[in-house]
Amino acid sequence: MGLHDLLSSAPPRVDLVVADGRRLSTDEVVAAVGSTAAGLRERGVGRGDHVAFQLPNGPDAVVLYRACWHLGAVAAPLHDRLGAAQTSAAIEQLGPAACVASPGLPLAEAADAIVPADLRGGDVPPAAGPAPGDDALVMFTSGSTGTPKGVVHTHGGLTGKVRQLLEVHGLGADDVVLMPAPLAHVSGLLHGVLVPGAAGMRTVLMDRWDPVGALDLIEAEGVTYMVGPPTFFLGLMDAPGFSPARTASLRLLSCGGTEVTPEFVERACRELGAVVKRSYGSTEAPTVATSRFDDPPDRMATTDGRALGDAEIRIDGDGEVWVRGPEVARGYLDPDQTAASFVDGWFRTGDLGRLDDGWLTVTGRLDDRIIRGGENISAHEVEAHLVAHPAVEAAVVVGLPDEHLGERVAAFVVAPDGFDLDGCRAWFDDRGLTRLMVPEYVEVIDEVPLLPTGKPDRVGLRDRAGARR
Repeated sequence: MGLHDLLSSAPPRVDLVVADGRRLSTDEVVAAVGSTAAGLRERGVGRGDHVAFQLPNGPDAVVLYRACWHLGAVAAPLHDRLGAAQTSAAIEQLGPAACVASPGLPLAEAADAIVPADLRGGDVPPAAGPAPGDDALVMFTSGSTGTPKGVVHTHGGLTGKVRQLLEVHGLGADDVVLMPAPLAHVSGLLHGVLVPGAAGMRTVLMDRWDPVGALDLIEAEGVTYMVGPPTFFLGLMDAPGFSPARTASLRLLSCGGTEVTPEFVERACRELGAVVKRSYGSTEAPTVATSRFDDPPDRMATTDGRALGDAEIRIDGDGEVWVRGPEVARGYLDPDQTAASFVDGWFRTGDLGRLDDGWLTVTGRLDDRIIRGGENISAHEVEAHLVAHPAVEAAVVVGLPDEHLGERVAAFVVAPDGFDLDGCRAWFDDRGLTRLMVPEYVEVIDEVPLLPTGKPDRVGLRDRAGARR
């Protein structure tokens, strides 16, 4: 079964997609998908062709995904915050048969780019079912610098992942998901398009994260399920007008990232009134580990879960997490990048972690290690100690270049009541930690700057600290 068949088998509803004040029924979405697929076909798009699109979160993006799979084409979404250079680099890798973009976005400047409203034809029958190994998706990894890497996923891998997530999370047609993450991100695709589409649940989309607006939507739509980084949920709890009564419909939150601390999980469970658990995955290996919704709470709070289904996880000699399984991408568009990261079916994640009786705990990134005087320091471990301080709501730790030691530890903290270097040193001393871990630069910030994926912009903070020294 391909993705088109998976999505077409869901029970119909009158409010399948809610966004921008619009409510689209299943019938309306299906009609738009058929019409858009016909428009793509008229422009020469066929089975196996790449279709690049750059759209804000909304119904057009959902329809474009589904129209590609209707034709047997390969969806290639680009984040709507990518700059012109990154967009051009992605298009050069793709060689797309068609480009679709909203006006004003970089892809709209490409030759023959199509506006979604102009992609309406008559109708076209769906392509014959793809083989499990056929390409379904090229999704680009994003960061603050560097050339995007095109990650290639198959119909079989994504279809199996969706079915698995529905079972692990205990989701059904009565659930309602709020998705503020970009649909061009793997989390947005899975939980804003595929999982709700396969279950026939209502999907509420936000184009940009706004905690006050999110509170309104959760209350009005009866949202039961959300996926995102802790930043989203901290914003909800700290938003003006927040009260537990307004989020009473929430029953499950799945959070990714090593900044998901036990303290955050405890607070979110208490104030949001939901089961809160950690998950682990990436663009290349989406949600390869998590807890079930009914697993022990302490495991949900202190680990990133267990391998799901046929996925396997191992830790190599350097402490790097390696994963393999049917959900793992078949590789990158660039063969050299594939050779560097995929070894005998295993994907080298670049994450550091440990396994305890099958439960995974991610402790940092290989490239986020701070090397001070020859000693390796985990930025994420330092962050965990900082956010344990009662005055600190969030923390990001980076390494600053130092001509004598190689790097020094710098901390950026959200602490409305204040937090300084002396207080930081005293806190680490009280916890009996090595002086190597103690930040030597502390700056209080109003909020953590984020990349489009919702992850902290470490490069930007590092540059900011360097400019102030």
